[in-house]
Amino acid sequence: MKARRGVARDAGAEHGPGRAESVRGAGTGGSMAARGLCCGHQPYILLAVATLCREQIHQEVQDYYGKELQKSEDLKTNACVTSARPLPKAVRDALECVHEEVVARYYGCGLVIPECLLSCRILDLGCGSGRDCYLLSQLVGEQGHVTGIDMTEGQVEVAKKHITYHMNKFGYRKPNVEFLHGYMEKLGDAGLVDESYDIVISNCVINLTPDKKAVLQEAFRVLKPGGEMYFSDVYASQRLSETIRKHRVLWGECLAGALYWRDLYSITEEVGFSPPCLVTASPITIGDKELEGIIGDCRFVSATFRLFKVPGGSRAGPGQVIYNGGIMGHERELVFDANFTFKEGEVVDVDAEMAAILRSSRFAEEFLIQAGTSATAAQGSCCKGAKEKICNPFQLLEQLAAPGPACCPRGTCGPPGCC
Repeated sequence: MKARRGVARDAGAEHGPGRAESVRGAGTGGSMAARGLCCGHQPYILLAVATLCREQIHQEVQDYYGKELQKSEDLKTNACVTSARPLPKAVRDALECVHEEVVARYYGCGLVIPECLLSCRILDLGCGSGRDCYLLSQLVGEQGHVTGIDMTEGQVEVAKKHITYHMNKFGYRKPNVEFLHGYMEKLGDAGLVDESYDIVISNCVINLTPDKKAVLQEAFRVLKPGGEMYFSDVYASQRLSETIRKHRVLWGECLAGALYWRDLYSITEEVGFSPPCLVTASPITIGDKELEGIIGDCRFVSATFRLFKVPGGSRAGPGQVIYNGGIMGHERELVFDANFTFKEGEVVDVDAEMAAILRSSRFAEEFLIQAGTSATAAQGSCCKGAKEKICNPFQLLEQLAAPGPACCPRGTCGPPGCC
């Protein structure tokens, strides 16, 4: 969730109380009609509702994030403060340069700092107070650019007021960041044009909109060919009950709007992205007995995925790739996702999707790429990339918790004994 986020105009339209005054005292009691709620859903996209209800929830979300939550300690779950990946040194160093007020208002659920960023143009959906933007500002360099967009005016004001501080801190002659007030389903309204960004990031925001597909469509539109969407969010182990989806606190804590993880794959295929690459996953715990009772046997996970806008002409079958090394912070080894780890100078067999991603993206110059696969890979060797991909973040959690074969990255090797 981030109080900092670009929550959509429709955010929570079916999930929270329909009157701003009811939000402050409402739990789950009362009928939907009595509480002025609008509801209804399709398997993976919650439908937009009447404008009145939409605007009421818009205000409620802003109140929850912009007023009630003042720091991460105010949260009732760890959904927005968990990350499975250790921070690379370059990111740790960059974080130390970010103003303390900006850091204090951070509510992300993962690490959304991808690799190979120098001179890139990046868009942060739901930038809030701007923590990730100011981190990225340092990593893209003065010739790069970072745009943050958020619907919560108070958070955008916090981000804007520290621009001069950070540019002086970084030694930049002119700002390479900007912050916009707007909605992530309607980026065009904020003046963001087609194919204008190399990377779109999002840190625990998409769960706060009822129209996940619209967000991904907009991200796809503004990305350049070969561009990437790198984002963390909260996912559910099943489609959520009405009780969960109506609960105002669970909505604010990023759980009531969580997408069933399988539906992400359906949506991205419809939008036109390559199949999601699962990067990592972290467990979400509920530190409140009342909320635990409402959630029941449903489980939640914070997961990071990367999606690529692969041009059609880049798809040319599987291949063999060699990582050249040298990406800052990943000089000897690049853990691309839960399925592929590339070591400097090592030949790795990749499937057609990964070959197309590497060939068409900003990573193209970091790899030697050849068509075809080795005879060993064709026979099913799992350690060179020819293994069954792991797509389920809950399965990844289990494998991360259990010791795996030492020869395969992250223990996601495939069938037991394959190595």
